[in-house]
Amino acid sequence: MVTSTCIDSFKFRTSQLRRLHLVCCYYNTDKKLSELAAKLPLLEELDMTISSLSEESLEAFGRCCPLLKSLIWNQLWDGRPPIHIEGDQEFDDEGEALAIAKNMPELRHLQLIGNKVTNDGLQAILDGCPHLESLDIRKCFNITLSGNLGKRCAERIKNLRHPNDSTHDYGFMAEISDYGSF
Repeated sequence: MVTSTCIDSFKFRTSQLRRLHLVCCYYNTDKKLSELAAKLPLLEELDMTISSLSEESLEAFGRCCPLLKSLIWNQLWDGRPPIHIEGDQEFDDEGEALAIAKNMPELRHLQLIGNKVTNDGLQAILDGCPHLESLDIRKCFNITLSGNLGKRCAERIKNLRHPNDSTHDYGFMAEISDYGSF
């Protein structure tokens, strides 16, 4: 496993890499991430904890890394559920969820702690990732696991972590407690 804080620090042979763990990587461009993905054809596990990934970057990893079985893409959260305002792009954009659904069909494990994915995005992921066994959506407060979606997750996902489940076992202190620091 390689742990780094910046993609620019990769100066080694990446073609055989199977696991990549990047923490706090916010300032990498889609171009850099896409170039990195193209160098990782055997990648099976991608962990982008407290890091940015766009729809374009997710598509590149899905397209260039066909063996990808595990995606961890955790974000910061402010300790409370968001207030949803109808039409607010921040909560209505499902591009990232659709990129996962359309480009990562072999996923077995998906962890999205603190992400803004909605029920529609989760539905797309379930449709596009038929092998998904483990799903961690703690602190994903735009998801409501009720009705058919909740039933589908309960029946299909072997290891399901709900939005309000405890994060006591999460390895990072990713909650913004005073709305400016973490």
